[in-house]
Amino acid sequence: MNSGVTNIVMEQMKKADWPEVRSIYVEGIETANATFDTEPPSWEEWDRKYLPACRLVVREGQKVIGWAALLPISSKKAYAGAAELSIYLGKSSVSKGIGTKLMAYMIAESEANGFWTLQSGIFPENKGSIRLHEKAGFVEVGVRKRIGKLHGVWRDVVLLERRSQVVGFD
Repeated sequence: MNSGVTNIVMEQMKKADWPEVRSIYVEGIETANATFDTEPPSWEEWDRKYLPACRLVVREGQKVIGWAALLPISSKKAYAGAAELSIYLGKSSVSKGIGTKLMAYMIAESEANGFWTLQSGIFPENKGSIRLHEKAGFVEVGVRKRIGKLHGVWRDVVLLERRSQVVGFD
């Protein structure tokens, strides 16, 4: 773990952060192991897609170096406390412990906002992301075989889930 990272701040994302968030998302798209998307969304598309609660950024100084946000998994009221997690780091911020800190912050924020289950779908080739999730208490609940095509190739997605130990016990 690189200890050269200093001046890290985690906070709620603002609309003004979108250009840097988008750039990090583009880096993920370029890996072909982070998303099925092949083009980044517009701010309006992204804003409609992600829940208003729990949109987070991590900054080093003034620069956004990572982000996390939640997507609804269903419109049914019974699933109101379950969400899909998106978490991305800029490629220069990987393997420095920043993802672990951002994940912990997201878990705390999600629980403070009443979420009892977080899930993530991750390409099996994205071993770093799978390790990050497992370290945070996510467990594999299955593999969705050949769930979608990316660049003409069928891809599997590992489904991981984390059940809160503090929310959803009523």
